[in-house]
Amino acid sequence: MYKMPNGEELFVLDGHIHNWDASVENQKNVHGRQFIDCFYGYHQMSPDEYLWPREKFYHYGEKALYDDLFVSGHDDMAVVQTTNLKEFYKTGFNTIERNYELQKAHPERFITNGSFDPRDGEAGLETLAAEIEKYKLKGVKLYTGEWKGDSKGWKLTDPWCIRYLELARSMGVRNIHVHKGPTILPLNRDAFDVADVDDVATTFQDLNFIVEHCGLPRLDDFCWIATQETNVYAGLAVALPFIHKRPEYFAHILGELLFWIGEDKICYGSDYGIWSPKWLVEKFAAFELPEAVAREKGVNFTLESKRKILGLNMARLYDVDVEAKKAVFRDSREFHAADASASMAAE
Repeated sequence: MYKMPNGEELFVLDGHIHNWDASVENQKNVHGRQFIDCFYGYHQMSPDEYLWPREKFYHYGEKALYDDLFVSGHDDMAVVQTTNLKEFYKTGFNTIERNYELQKAHPERFITNGSFDPRDGEAGLETLAAEIEKYKLKGVKLYTGEWKGDSKGWKLTDPWCIRYLELARSMGVRNIHVHKGPTILPLNRDAFDVADVDDVATTFQDLNFIVEHCGLPRLDDFCWIATQETNVYAGLAVALPFIHKRPEYFAHILGELLFWIGEDKICYGSDYGIWSPKWLVEKFAAFELPEAVAREKGVNFTLESKRKILGLNMARLYDVDVEAKKAVFRDSREFHAADASASMAAE
């Protein structure tokens, strides 16, 4: 838990992290290099002390991931998202097999999400069904801008995608995370347009659509959709890091989201390893919405808002018993602190 200066504890459930392997050895072609180098450009939005060398950024490994999220970082739990990108990486970028190994090693910490690509047709439906059964999936991450052969993207409204969503729903999947917004070299911005969320959110009222990156730079489009569709949520990954170098821009984004959809539909995501949960959570917990923004939009950003956005909203979507988890993790952190103190005393 993150502890506020007044002693209040905030449960932190990170809705968007990666466990990628973008090492040179795993890069399949120039696009693998372009993709991870574009991520590395986004990484430069971090405070100087959190910048990594490029080699570590390409493949940081599971120990660094765990330490950055839960030991030095303030996450309590994290949803590890699957992004395959097998046109760019020999064994895939961020595969479900690799992600599930994390969950097996630390079942109290991780929720593994799957993925699907409707261009895989009937064979893909069989794969999805097998993965939902094997990994007990509650969510999937969709990447509509991913390349496959001659195709440079797909839409949530494609007939094959509707079949995949119907299958996922029938097998108990409830949370559809979808990257909508920022482009990444060499992918196309328009393939990440948020517009197609509107139709499927109406059709699938019993699914939750967590729009990662809240549609940026199409924030207005996202807000107009999400305010009408009760099952559309804003994921703060990519938006939140602006809190460091562009705090007024972040205040604008946050103010718009609070005005249109409210604090119950905004979810924290770090997008690790692009950014570290430690500084993101600390800056968000300390952030105050400028008075002029709050007055103009007629919104409030309170401690309760922070509590919901950092953890409670995502916990509700994934049926996480927050009070039970807090008891477990409080003991865990005390154990780590005592262990570290003993080590220092021995030295």
